[in-house]
Amino acid sequence: MGSTSDLPVMDKAAAVLDQLEVPFELIALSAHRTPAQVAAFAAEAEGRGLQVVIAAAGMAAALPGVIAAHTVLPVIGVPVKGMLDGLDALLSIVQMPPGIPVATVGVNAAQNAAILACQVMATADTALAGRLRVYKDGLAQKVVKANEDLAAVQYKYKTN
Repeated sequence: MGSTSDLPVMDKAAAVLDQLEVPFELIALSAHRTPAQVAAFAAEAEGRGLQVVIAAAGMAAALPGVIAAHTVLPVIGVPVKGMLDGLDALLSIVQMPPGIPVATVGVNAAQNAAILACQVMATADTALAGRLRVYKDGLAQKVVKANEDLAAVQYKYKTN
């Protein structure tokens, strides 16, 4: 993440990764304040066994793109809500030059970034794929339960 102020957003990704039993690193790196460390992190990531990088940043949101420029690993950007409700970060992350792609989720959508990262890794990990299926089945069950609860709600003109 671009700074520790992004932790409340990235905590949602960490919780999903924990739930799906996926080891991960959680560090703060700034594309503007620590550019050499960002470049080293990205260049060494594959050699350390990382398979996907999730990078969160707000405002100028250069971190995901800078990481993508220094690695062949997939990079998922999480725009963090800031000055312009996150639109500035979103646009910074999605407007990458040809050859330097960054997959991007919605503003503050770190949970989706973690799920997307797991889906990428699950293409070569059947155990992780199984845990993802269970996770997604749980999401479906929440909707089923919500509709059961809504069925009990009474209104004079409600037809279902």
